[in-house]
Amino acid sequence: MTAVPSVSAPAPVPPLAERARSIGGSPVRDILAVTARPEVINFAGGLPAPELFDTEGIAEAFRTVLAQDAARALQYSTTEGEPALRAALADRTTIRGLPTTADDILVTTGSQQALSLLATALLEPGDTVLVESPCYLAALQAFGFAGARVVPVPGDADGVDVEALEALVARERPKLLYTVPTFQNPTGRTLPAARRAAVAEVALRRGLWIVEDDPYGELRFEGERVPWIASYEGAADRVVLLGSFSKVMAPGLRLGWLRAPAGLRRACAVAKQAADLHTPTVNQLAAARYLTDRDLDAHVARVAGVYRERRDAMLAGLADALPPGSTWSRPEGGMFLWARLPEPYDTTALLPEVVRHDVAYVPGAPFYAGEPDRSTLRLCFVTQTPQEIAEGLRRLGEGLKSL
Repeated sequence: MTAVPSVSAPAPVPPLAERARSIGGSPVRDILAVTARPEVINFAGGLPAPELFDTEGIAEAFRTVLAQDAARALQYSTTEGEPALRAALADRTTIRGLPTTADDILVTTGSQQALSLLATALLEPGDTVLVESPCYLAALQAFGFAGARVVPVPGDADGVDVEALEALVARERPKLLYTVPTFQNPTGRTLPAARRAAVAEVALRRGLWIVEDDPYGELRFEGERVPWIASYEGAADRVVLLGSFSKVMAPGLRLGWLRAPAGLRRACAVAKQAADLHTPTVNQLAAARYLTDRDLDAHVARVAGVYRERRDAMLAGLADALPPGSTWSRPEGGMFLWARLPEPYDTTALLPEVVRHDVAYVPGAPFYAGEPDRSTLRLCFVTQTPQEIAEGLRRLGEGLKSL
């Protein structure tokens, strides 16, 4: 009879990958978890107003799809996406000034997945990525998980400084520039047309991918629409345009897409096969049905009208809420407003005291790839009514004055 060896203590399991240990979570989601109490007026999230969702229209689209072709809707689909949805997305993109076919489109599980797929397809560990300063936080996470070296491009109230971009491209030899040129997260700023043309020209002359993320562009309250960078001369073979239904239809559908040159799009499709095979079929078919049966543009116009009122309510109350010497943006659309307090205010250190007054914001520091401006903060103005915004700003002012 063979004796069974005794085990005094189990051996430890192997450690997590270095990227999992070194890349932090989302401060925005951490703040949302801490401030989930119903009495908190939360300007921290980036959540569309749920009372404005076209619940009946979306529900009817799902009912129609399941009644007419449940077997297909509940079955596996192609990785590239349902043809009806890709065709509808191509038509919307073409109408907005960028000629596009269904074959140019890859449907993704939210535009956040598109960032992960692009990082997988384009980046080797140690590759350099240029980003705006400040930058969309989850993009910093996606590039960090890919092992990229993330370098910020200086800018101003209108977006990236093209001369600084040119110098960084020459010095750093980056793989790509990531930008949200319209109603940027977190600042709300919009890159003017002349700068977009100049960015496209730098990419053409220097050899650079541009990832143009546009989740907010349809939420315009005023001013004229600015063409996508992808539409400028010479940009077609080096710009990836990302889109999403999260802010204009519903984020829970998790429907995004990327428009990319053929070689990169195929590489992203292979990466998507490894990630999730395909985006849920029933959601894609319901979105395509919605676009056929409903007027999404009219719905977006109604939403933008409400959001404009909420932006105006926040702008009206900021002077009383923030300390003298503060400055803030006035976005022409989107969801976010960016503020800067005078020195020596540190918005990260101030947040716990402000939360004790049942209001919350996102400190600006996590949005920086380089040295952060700790006096900054992001405020989301779309989730609360004008009355709630006024009360939230009153609480914010009390919290800041108490310090």
